Amino acid sequence: MKTIRKKRKSDRSLWILLALIAVVLAVILLLPSCGGRAAKGGTTEEEAATLVRAGDEAPDFTVTMVDGSQVTLSELRGKVVLLNFWATWCPPCQEELKRVQKEIVDRFKGKDFVFLAISREETKEQVKKFRERNGYTFPMGLDPERRIYSKFATATIPRNFIIDKKGKIVEIEIGYTKESFAKMIEKLEKLLK
Repeated sequence: MKTIRKKRKSDRSLWILLALIAVVLAVILLLPSCGGRAAKGGTTEEEAATLVRAGDEAPDFTVTMVDGSQVTLSELRGKVVLLNFWATWCPPCQEELKRVQKEIVDRFKGKDFVFLAISREETKEQVKKFRERNGYTFPMGLDPERRIYSKFATATIPRNFIIDKKGKIVEIEIGYTKESFAKMIEKLEKLLK
């Protein structure tokens, strides 16, 4: 009798373990993706998740910033815009943002340039805490329902769209690498000459 009870307990434990594994796998598969590759080396899956292409006019939107102000993309015509989609939980996004203040915001200060970072699917409180923890001072927008992001892509962050002074997308970077970041800076320098 004791052997049957032990076997039942063992079987129950095994089923619980299998159920937990299934739940963890489901969560991993359903989480919004966070990529680490650049568009040039991106997969066809990443490219298929991109809804706009270089040469397209950037879809217009209005984003509410962490400070409560609003920015409308079409009102930035006449400036080069680096549109960046990111999230606080995304390690490649964090690595990329560490370099932004000095290598992009400060570098292009005083030029016809706007760095427009938009947090995807996060609350104002989450973004504020992240900003404070990291000492970021550049403006950050909020896209809690993914409405803005959904005009540009369906999956994978960080994502960068370089938009020229006429409102056309000239470059798309998917993921983050040191090399892709350097190429993005080169492209911005050329557009701002």
